[in-house]
Amino acid sequence: MSTVARVPGLDRARARRLGGPLGTAAGVAAVTLALHLRDPHEQGSWGLCPLKAITGWNCPLCGGLRAVNDLGHGQLAEAAHSNLLFVASLPLLVAIWALWVRRGWSGSGPRLRVPAGLLRSLGIGYLVLAVAFAVFRNTPWGSAWRAA
Repeated sequence: MSTVARVPGLDRARARRLGGPLGTAAGVAAVTLALHLRDPHEQGSWGLCPLKAITGWNCPLCGGLRAVNDLGHGQLAEAAHSNLLFVASLPLLVAIWALWVRRGWSGSGPRLRVPAGLLRSLGIGYLVLAVAFAVFRNTPWGSAWRAA
């Protein structure tokens, strides 16, 4: 049969449920390796942010590629300096991914019963935080911190 049949505890249904989180992990690993091999700190090495190219403003994601490169080299402070919002969001992203893996492994797993209103409020709150971060990093105070 297939490889799935030879792995203890890994039936076809479980393998199918784990496909999403493990595929996501493989994609993140591939992008991280690419960013490790081709340094995004070099101007234009990965292209330009469309918002920055048009307006000259840094968007909330600007510096994210540099942050991943810095984290790949074990430089947490430099990664936070490149994009603090991205680095601060990583524990939440890892926790969500871990819950996804756990649910895929168990098949049912504990569902987080979060009221829709609370989830919507959290999403809107994060969006407001991202906009505030973008505005701050484009002010003289944010620019001075970035240039330091």
